[in-house]
Amino acid sequence: MQDFGLRKVYTPAMQDLTLIQLLAVAALPLLFAITVHEVAHGWVALQLGDPTARMMGRLTLNPIRHIDPFGTVLLPIMLIVLSKMAGTPPFVFGWAKPVPVTWENLRNPKRDMALVAVAGPLSNLLMAILWALVAKIGYLFGAGPLGLPLILMGTFGILFNLVLMVLNLVPLPPLDGGRILTSVLPGPLAWQVGRLEPYGFIIILLLLATGVLWSVLGPIIDWFYTLLHTLFGI
Repeated sequence: MQDFGLRKVYTPAMQDLTLIQLLAVAALPLLFAITVHEVAHGWVALQLGDPTARMMGRLTLNPIRHIDPFGTVLLPIMLIVLSKMAGTPPFVFGWAKPVPVTWENLRNPKRDMALVAVAGPLSNLLMAILWALVAKIGYLFGAGPLGLPLILMGTFGILFNLVLMVLNLVPLPPLDGGRILTSVLPGPLAWQVGRLEPYGFIIILLLLATGVLWSVLGPIIDWFYTLLHTLFGI
């Protein structure tokens, strides 16, 4: 799998981490990236008239309420282990249980579904900025017992959130980009695109495995990372 320039952030400190240390510093950024993404969907839906997520107890930052055993736990761990064994930059993605949205409750269903969908990737961009600030604070402390964990967690947090943001904006159901696309297309075209939803994840996994998807998304992720790196001086 391509690393689209991530070797420039794969520092000696990251390479020297044991697998347990790598999992420890990556766990919190990953859980927040996935959990806040889902909560953002539910919170925006609530503002637009749909209380389903709140009624089902999903408007919480408690990760236990959002964990998908495979997408939140097993897959990220497998990817971290494989990257550690291969000596490549830790590249991780995953997902949580989707927050339920009852589109009939929305005040303007077609428009509001797009707003609900875009809330997830937007939350990841905001979190990437916050993790850049964490990394900056770590650099101010220096590469000591306090600064180094902040630097590593901040770096992982930036990367995880940028990957989730860009990946979820791919215009293919059931990803957020697919929801946005079906919301802006005319009815017949939206219906045709919506028919791809049962096969969406299979298509995404095939594109990931062949490297085709990263040839497109990689430079975008790299551009956002470079921007944050420049803005925060990290």
